[in-house]
Amino acid sequence: MSHLFDTYVRMPVALVRGDGAWLYDDQNRRYLDALSGIAVCSLGHAHPRIAAALADQAGKLIHTANIVRIPEQERLAERLAEISGLDRAFIANSGAEAIECALKLARRHAHARGIEQPAVLVASDSFHGRTLAALSASGNSTIQAGFGPLVEGFVRVPFGDREAAAEAFEQHPNLVAALVEPIQGEGGVRVPPDGYLSALRDLCDRHDALLMLDEIQAGIGRTGRWFAFQHETGLLPDVITVAKALGNGVPIGACLAREHVAALLAPGSHGTTFGGNPLACRVALEVLAIMAEVNIPAQAERAGKRLLAGLRRALAGVEGVVDIRGRGLMVGVELSEAAGELKDAAMARGLILNITRGNVIRLLPPLIVDDAQIDLIVEIVADLVREKFAATV
Repeated sequence: MSHLFDTYVRMPVALVRGDGAWLYDDQNRRYLDALSGIAVCSLGHAHPRIAAALADQAGKLIHTANIVRIPEQERLAERLAEISGLDRAFIANSGAEAIECALKLARRHAHARGIEQPAVLVASDSFHGRTLAALSASGNSTIQAGFGPLVEGFVRVPFGDREAAAEAFEQHPNLVAALVEPIQGEGGVRVPPDGYLSALRDLCDRHDALLMLDEIQAGIGRTGRWFAFQHETGLLPDVITVAKALGNGVPIGACLAREHVAALLAPGSHGTTFGGNPLACRVALEVLAIMAEVNIPAQAERAGKRLLAGLRRALAGVEGVVDIRGRGLMVGVELSEAAGELKDAAMARGLILNITRGNVIRLLPPLIVDDAQIDLIVEIVADLVREKFAATV
């Protein structure tokens, strides 16, 4: 009997080591990783420089409380400001914690405006995390079930619909922020129409609200830019949340903000015990350094185009394929019916992927994948989809 909480439907495979885009189980069977631990291990597994940084920092200092200066944390905040265009960073342990920080900034902004019952605009089919506030902000009734009463203060509109967002701001003068994913991940790898984020920026400016972007899955190079919002020229949000790929598997998250927004939090108004410790920050700095040196965002953009083109070519005309979409190496294949069984079928063929929203094959391979690995992903996914719908004819 397992002594773990029964909170995951686990596959009967024990992965024990990795090498680049490959993972190996305890029987030494090899699997191509097309999930990256859900967009986490963007530089692959067992990267020698990350391993070296971990070992070196562990031999110096792993943790100290945030009551003293932490040089690695300061350098990480500086680097995140450079690549994002924002000014300050609060370093946390996870994406959910970064979201909590963002929502507290929104509440502080509301109080500064004299709004006692503030609300935040959020999107349908969104996912922001598992803490109660992040769960409440998410647009997924399944993960919310049984956890009521949820945190109040959210107004939900369809994702990608700028008219619905504008109407919500007119109907709810207490809206003090908009929190959206630039590309929805758990929601089915949904890419909004061009200009959507800029339209939200205009709405937030008009109504003295904060534009807060959840880049936890889409950020840190995955879509072909450091951040997905950077695909829209001239756009600058007020708050960005990041995590996942930032530590390549070492738990770390961050809430980035413009100067006047970060100033809403003062000493004692927010904090963390482990967040921003020297070990996690040292690894994050190494991740960002490696990505910059070999231009990982550009590599992800090129590989993503190959993946999308390959899937569209291989699945052209296959009945049951609703859409093939994505940006960079964040790709979804939407099918006309539930496809949960394809996760196990892919594993049996040596490919790790997952299914989101019940019918969307989500592909999030490491950003270091080569052309042969991309082509293998295409081959296996196309075979699985064709077999699935051939069997239903």
